Amino acid sequence: MKIRRIETFVVPPRWLFVRVEADDGHFGWGEGSLEGHAEAVEGAFENLRDRFVGHDPFRIEDIWQIGYRSGFYRGGPVLMSALSGLDQALWDLKGRALGQPAWELMGGRVRDRIRAYAWIGADRPHEVGEAARGRRAQGFSAVKMNATAELDRIGTPKAIEDVAERVHAAQAEGMDVGLDFHGRVHRPMAKQLAKMLEPLGLLFIEEPLLSENPEGLAQIAHLVATPIALGERLYSRWDFKPFFESGAVDIIQPDLSHAGGLSECRRIAAMAEAYDVAVAPHCPLGPLALAACLQLAATAPNVAIQEMSLGIHYNTGGHDLLNFLTDKQVLTPVDGYLPIPTGPGLGVEIDEAAVREADKDRHRWRNPVWRTRDGSFAEW
Repeated sequence: MKIRRIETFVVPPRWLFVRVEADDGHFGWGEGSLEGHAEAVEGAFENLRDRFVGHDPFRIEDIWQIGYRSGFYRGGPVLMSALSGLDQALWDLKGRALGQPAWELMGGRVRDRIRAYAWIGADRPHEVGEAARGRRAQGFSAVKMNATAELDRIGTPKAIEDVAERVHAAQAEGMDVGLDFHGRVHRPMAKQLAKMLEPLGLLFIEEPLLSENPEGLAQIAHLVATPIALGERLYSRWDFKPFFESGAVDIIQPDLSHAGGLSECRRIAAMAEAYDVAVAPHCPLGPLALAACLQLAATAPNVAIQEMSLGIHYNTGGHDLLNFLTDKQVLTPVDGYLPIPTGPGLGVEIDEAAVREADKDRHRWRNPVWRTRDGSFAEW
């Protein structure tokens, strides 16, 4: 068996799907979505096609090593997102060809389902209660929301009080809450916010500082008992390594469409296990990314909870998480949990005709640019 073609599809709302087909007709799907940079990831596939068309698709680890190391320059969001999509598609193809779920090929299941959380916006306090009620009606018992909207580097006591107000509004609806600082908070305020939030019993605070500030993250982690989560902007086990060693993180959030796919994220999870660090994969993306996450949840004992993008505000224009699936039940939460898929490969079936049609009107998604009241750039 040899790889015959590697195709990419830029589909709404902001996803990039990958399809790998072998010369005997077997195929697999993956997702290399990199929000706002689909064109760059698609360009990176030119190199991958040159290297791997004609290669044995069952040699997933060999392909991963060549894909990562052979171009001299390695790592980073663009190259790793392309490799992630290819890796997922290869696991899907191999599982389909052998009639087994990817998790079976990786050692078998450690669980039957994984707790899921949904996202609520919460940029404005009045939105929180209504959004939390909506998620509770869907069966969720946990949500993640933004801690703040756009924020100055030095804030006021009122800005800090508003964060607590948002949390209380969600908890009043019976929700466990993870709070995402989203890189919007800078060091002068991050310590104050983290300390103030400690008594509220949060699931975690995410990216209290950007991961480019490891020394500040370590300081915050040692200042408060609230679990610190990060990792969506880290792209390999080598990126995660210093955070394990410094004790700056309690929950890692690798994105299986950014951090080397199922192969690399399984290795990252194993590293985390050695440091007694939990895993909560980042996944505000599409169905193939989520299906890959569930394969990881099936095999990695320290996966604790799974993010999913059902109804997230990015999914506009009638395009939502389940749109391109022929069997939507596979990724539908039940009582706040996602069942581990039992079908071959990644365990989901993609409507290929719908994907090809959607690719004709390719999205050009970009994140917004925010400014503070003085007109300067604000982290989104």
